[in-house]
Amino acid sequence: MQEALHIVLEKTHLMKALSHCQGVVERRNTVPILGHVLLEAQGNTLKITATDLEISYIETLPAHIKAPGSTTVSAHLLFEVVRKLREGSEIELKISENGDFLHLNSGKSTYNFACLPIVDFPVMTTEDLPCTFKIHAAELSRLIDKTRFSMSTEETRYYLNGIFFHKTEDGFLRAVATDGLRLAQAQMELPANTPNLPEVIISRKTIHEIRKLIDEVPEEVTISLSENQVRFVVGSSILVSRLIEGKFPDYEKVIPLDNNKTLEVDVKAFAEAIDRISIMSTDKLRPVKIRVDRSAMAISARSTDTGNAIEELEVKYTGETADFGFNARYILDVTQQISSEFLHLFIGEEDQAIIVKDGVDTSALYVLMPMRV
Repeated sequence: MQEALHIVLEKTHLMKALSHCQGVVERRNTVPILGHVLLEAQGNTLKITATDLEISYIETLPAHIKAPGSTTVSAHLLFEVVRKLREGSEIELKISENGDFLHLNSGKSTYNFACLPIVDFPVMTTEDLPCTFKIHAAELSRLIDKTRFSMSTEETRYYLNGIFFHKTEDGFLRAVATDGLRLAQAQMELPANTPNLPEVIISRKTIHEIRKLIDEVPEEVTISLSENQVRFVVGSSILVSRLIEGKFPDYEKVIPLDNNKTLEVDVKAFAEAIDRISIMSTDKLRPVKIRVDRSAMAISARSTDTGNAIEELEVKYTGETADFGFNARYILDVTQQISSEFLHLFIGEEDQAIIVKDGVDTSALYVLMPMRV
């Protein structure tokens, strides 16, 4: 039997917590309890916990507790009902006498949700996390945004299915992601209290969830790490996740050191031209060909089915005439991360990877493997 629970709280608070649970709880589960959230009412707060056994999300929110207690309820059903209740409404949650149902009352609306036993809800154990430091939410957002698009989705190379964080010898916290065809790297000054910072790979799902959490706060995020687990504390929210096991590849070996041909181009004009030209490429990889000389860049694409197209842009370029091909989407992903008016391409020999940098912000770097077009 579930413990007695009777609380009253505002829709706004409950809605926010349940919305974050949706990314953690899988909609289709072979284990029914993993589709539920755990509700625990005590004192003057309600604690909501969601888990998929790899990630655990905990939110503490204010509530009027008429009777303390706990229960479990479907995360998705409760979220959908609460989402569609009138804005600003007050919600009453109460366990049935036999503990099998959670009653929701709001205005003239009444819902009864089937509950599962509390003892079946898995509790994710938090191990000792010896490295704890603080980082501003905006800085963490920047590291994530400038690298996450390069994370791999290929499950066989699981160690690439996330972002690699480590400290550099020259005192930076660096984030790196790669799928083998492109690489994104961003860094910031190493936060205080990180002498024992381990090298960690944070999974794609965890990255997605923490990014949503920090998007709502202007404050600092507390991060605690071990070699196996990470914990983020963001305001009243806690996200705990297992880390990806395995060794991230020696990514620095794929960053060319002798790309001595430098090209400067207007980011907006470059991205718009690539986007238009790629329409003519019917291949799944959307290949585009680029030729550069002293003052101009020619971007072209052709297809036996649709025809061909070419656009020219003014550029500043130091080097001999060069030809190379790219996946159009990969280029556009990079241009979206450039905050200044211009970007720089550093070009080497034919078939050699190309480096892309922001015209002003030198804390980020991108590597694109060329393709034959």
